[in-house]
Amino acid sequence: MKNIFKLLTFAFLATIFFVACEKKIGDLQVYSNGTAVTLAASATTIAPAVSDSDKVALTLTWSNPNYSVDSSTVKYIIEIDSSGRNFAKETTTIVIGTRTASFTAKQINTILLNYGFAYNTAYNIDVRITSSQGNNNEQLKSNTLVINFKTYLVPPKVQVPSSGKLFIVGDASAGGWNNPVPVPTQQFTQLNTTTYQGTFYLNGGKQYLLLPVNGDWSSKYAVADASVTGLSAGGDFGFYTSGGSNIPAPAATGMYTITVDFQKGKFSVVPVKVFGLLYVPGDYQGWNPANAGAIASVNNDGKYEGYFNITTTGGFKLTSTPTWSGTNYGDAGGGNLSTSGGNLNVATAGYYYLTANTNTNKWSATQISWSLIGSFAASGWSTDIPMTYNASSNTWTGTITVAAGDQFKIRANNDWTINLGDAGGSAIGTLSYGGNNIGDATKNSALTAGTKTVTINLSNSGYYTYSIQ
Repeated sequence: MKNIFKLLTFAFLATIFFVACEKKIGDLQVYSNGTAVTLAASATTIAPAVSDSDKVALTLTWSNPNYSVDSSTVKYIIEIDSSGRNFAKETTTIVIGTRTASFTAKQINTILLNYGFAYNTAYNIDVRITSSQGNNNEQLKSNTLVINFKTYLVPPKVQVPSSGKLFIVGDASAGGWNNPVPVPTQQFTQLNTTTYQGTFYLNGGKQYLLLPVNGDWSSKYAVADASVTGLSAGGDFGFYTSGGSNIPAPAATGMYTITVDFQKGKFSVVPVKVFGLLYVPGDYQGWNPANAGAIASVNNDGKYEGYFNITTTGGFKLTSTPTWSGTNYGDAGGGNLSTSGGNLNVATAGYYYLTANTNTNKWSATQISWSLIGSFAASGWSTDIPMTYNASSNTWTGTITVAAGDQFKIRANNDWTINLGDAGGSAIGTLSYGGNNIGDATKNSALTAGTKTVTINLSNSGYYTYSIQ
């Protein structure tokens, strides 16, 4: 009982203590929520002239959202997108504390062109405002306005080719620095008035230029400074009649799509297929891997092949880099490769088809001569016309007389084991093993009647081309 009395007494005293300490706090002030703004525009149809590019084309105004904060801190996000996308790819502009914003014709035009839209075409765009307090609380979206804007073509940043054509030249290209360059394999396709694109073989680590006129060095497209980091993948370029620097190619050899945008003054280089390479230094070229050609693995699968004019019988090796510091392959006998083997060799000097397989460690060398065979011969597809090798250009040429509609192919050693035809598709002028008959109108350009000189270039391993003159 005594303990219960003590507990009750303690509780009573504690209650008195807390009551004595309590302070009355007045009612907290209640702030009302803001309201979504109402957006208005100075125009809903805009079709500016090029001369109006820097003039204000659109002014937006909107009502006060009446947030219970200092109005100078209120944040407004102007959202612009192509109509019908629910602002999924919006372009935004942030305004703080003011309830109006203006856009020049150039600003709106740039937004639409960056979406990939066409020039001189009217498009509907959606515009709205998202308001909030400065800390992004109470985000409220306005009504959406639809503005019709007609795009226009602004003067391109870089002078477009007056020829309407564009070509690639350089030691990075299949044809080297020879000018004129082979066409169509080194000619771009014009996508529109200011954009050109092409897929080309590029020799890794080399350089190139772009020419508006094939065979003419008086003007070119180049870069201001070839040492700029990352320039091999694209960047700024300009038009030069003198000066300028060669454009650096990517480090790896392969096929690349080059897009040249004169409107923006930008080019890009995107890999399509990167080749594996084994360099072939040897006695025939002074045992210098840095200057050696290479056999290529087009699919980068360890299977390599290529064509070489081997002028001595002092031997050669295969190396994974253009130095002796890589993996070096020599002869282990019996057509086998070894990283500790002796020199690879051929019995006699000549033009050879070399193959190597680093999966099976096998290699081969087949001496080759080329010929033309087709419907042009009196005996039809049974008589070969020999081609002649030109060591200075590393090409083979042959002359035939054809009638309209004739077709032909190129084959090695008067046999069908190794034969080359047109690669087909958009790659007119390129060769593939067992490819289409050249002159087949359904696969490539038909032949016109007359005497033709056919030239093949097999010096870029994995990428072989032909031309007809």
